[in-house]
This record gives sequence, C-alpha cells and structure tokens, in this order.
Amino acid sequence: MKRFCIPPEHSGAFVQAMEDVLEVYHLPYDPRRPVVCFDETSKQLVDHVRAPIAPRRGIPARVDDEYRRCGTANIFLATKPLAGLVLLEATERRAAVDCAAFLRYLSDDVYPSAAKIILVSDNLNIHSAGCFYETYPAAEARRLTTRFEMHHTPKHGSWLNIAEGQLSVLARQCLDRRIDSIDELERLLAAWGRNRKGAPVRWQFTTANARIKLQRLYPIISNETKH
Repeated sequence: MKRFCIPPEHSGAFVQAMEDVLEVYHLPYDPRRPVVCFDETSKQLVDHVRAPIAPRRGIPARVDDEYRRCGTANIFLATKPLAGLVLLEATERRAAVDCAAFLRYLSDDVYPSAAKIILVSDNLNIHSAGCFYETYPAAEARRLTTRFEMHHTPKHGSWLNIAEGQLSVLARQCLDRRIDSIDELERLLAAWGRNRKGAPVRWQFTTANARIKLQRLYPIISNETKH
C-alpha cells in the first residue's frame, strides 16, 4: 500500500486555491515582492545506547538497533524558489508563537526592504496572521500582518507547496540518521542549507496545464448554470 495526498474531485474550493498558488509561482521576479514558500516538519531526537562501529575496508559501519529517545524537535523551512535560498530553524516545539517568531525573522532580518512578502504555505492553523496576534501586542501584530500577502495551498494539495518538496529532500539527505540534540540538528541544518544555496526551483506546471491534466478536479458546470 502506498500513501498519497488525494485531492477531492469537482471541488470549487480546491481548484480556486490551486489556481491561486499556480499564478503566484508564475509571477515575474520582483525583489521588492519576494515569493517565499514556508512549511515545517518534526524530527524525533534519538541517541545511541551502544557506540556505533566505524567502517573498515570492505565492511560498512554498524549501528545497534537499540536507541534512547531524546525528545522531539520542530524544523521550520522557508525557501525563495527563484533565488534558490533556503532558510532553516530548529525549535523545541511547533506553536503559534514559534511560527510568529520565524515569520518576524523573515520580515525584519531577511527581507527588511521588501514592500510585501508573498508567502505560500499550507492550511495549518498557525500558518495565518492570527499567530502574530497570539504572540505580540496588537500594534506589532498589525505591522507584521501588513508585511505579508498570504496564499494557502488547498486541503489535500500540499504538493503545491515548494517548501514541502524541499523538506522531502532534507529528510532524505540530512535527517535520515540518529540526531540526539537540537544543537546537533541545527549544525546539520546549517550545513545542508549552505549546500542548497543557489539552486533555484523552476516551477513548470501552469494553470493552463491544470485545466487539462486535472480536469476531474473542476466542478461540472451544467448548461443552465453557464447562462
């Protein structure tokens, strides 16, 4: 059995959100209005109970199956597809205040001169301007809200978020090992992010493609409704 993110068929809400995100991805490059994709994932922290045996010629490294749990960490990832920029941060939890702090970092430290940051994310409840109001005084929350133009992928349409694709690569290349602390996780994330720098993502799928290849997702309009 394989797991898939299966979109609903004939859903106006789904295709509206899908087309909205697709149009964002084909906006012309504008340094004053950077397009940034945002997502997060969790990583279970575990340590070895017995020291691994280093590899030797003709013999791979060996790791004992037994391990010790060291908690769970959250990883925020933001990527600017056209520039190949990837930003990562490890936190002890995934809460509205953590999301607000990371977005504030994007606003004030990464893109302080941007007129507006066009943010693509999924529908998780903390991925909205509401997180600012749960974290900062109203005036600061409003200031941060006006710094972002938020676009959300449809439910069951997370494949539309380029950040999710980056997290999938991160999981295979960096996280597929035992990591015992947030400090070690941050070190690995920093190294992986440096290696990814300058590798732009060229999104090819368009709204026109969607209306042909994903026609089954669009509502069926009767002749009476057309008039």
